[in-house]
Amino acid sequence: MSLKIIGAGFGRTGTVSTKMALDQLGFKCYHMTEVVKKGRTSIQLWSNAADDPSSADWERIFNGYDATVDWPAAHFWKILIDYYPDAKVILNVRDPEKWYE
Repeated sequence: MSLKIIGAGFGRTGTVSTKMALDQLGFKCYHMTEVVKKGRTSIQLWSNAADDPSSADWERIFNGYDATVDWPAAHFWKILIDYYPDAKVILNVRDPEKWYE
């Protein structure tokens, strides 16, 4: 399975709602909550990605998913669109003043 949707929006910009919508549309969506659920293995994969994004194991990180929103994937959106060139990008935005509050 390959990513079809890449969420480039930062946390607190409606990523949970976007994940829920994508789930309802039939996508299997990766969200920060998956990192927590999967624990050490997931944390190590993301740590490796942070150390050297060009050699990250994206296939293993997103195994079983065809969409992603929220952290940590949103940090890597530019790399992910190169790795998954056919994926569509969703950019969630929020008023900066409201986001800061």
